[in-house]
Amino acid sequence: MNSLTYLLVDLGALIVPLLFSFHPKLRFDKQWKTAWPAIGLVGIVFLIWDVYYTKIGVWGFTADYLLGIQIFGLPLEEILFFICIPYACLFTYYCLKLMVDTYKLVPIRWVTAGLIAVLFFVSIYASFKLYTSVTFGILCLTLAVLWWKNPKWLARLYTSLLVLILPFLIVNGILTGTGLETQVVWYNPNELIGFRIGTIPVEDFAYGALLIILNVWMMEYLNGKKKMSS
Repeated sequence: MNSLTYLLVDLGALIVPLLFSFHPKLRFDKQWKTAWPAIGLVGIVFLIWDVYYTKIGVWGFTADYLLGIQIFGLPLEEILFFICIPYACLFTYYCLKLMVDTYKLVPIRWVTAGLIAVLFFVSIYASFKLYTSVTFGILCLTLAVLWWKNPKWLARLYTSLLVLILPFLIVNGILTGTGLETQVVWYNPNELIGFRIGTIPVEDFAYGALLIILNVWMMEYLNGKKKMSS
């Protein structure tokens, strides 16, 4: 049963959003023409990053919690992670888009500027910590571009990130050892600043936010292209 742990985490995150995608008041399945390409394109980037960091030992995986199937040196479950989690996040973002217009509810540029400042400081402070500096640095650069472009969907994205904190804590908590004998995903302590919330390294919060932001950005970009061509 332990060998199914990571797979069950992936499927547990996916099953409800996937089933409700066909709800007549939601019909997220109609967004699949842009959602799945967004997941695929962003996933390729993260998988390349993942393969490299696994190879050099920044992080790794405990075999007891895996099926044992590997592709490009990564467990099958890790590859599924970049499909299941982004799908659930895009579904959440889309539901918020239908329910409420959050554009005027968040002081976007001030929030973004504050986040950029914090991320920049941490990336410089931890410049010799590979996971910390790279993750915070890329997220900082990403938000800087969004600050400059200031898209209308950014407030909705921030709202989605807040809504997704609880499921993030559950999923990443399990993967980093909450309720288990050891971690499903382990990290080289030399490449982290060492601050954790529960069992979750603070770097995972930046990594998760970056994953969600880039998926939403790509989907919105593809939606824009679709409207222009129609």
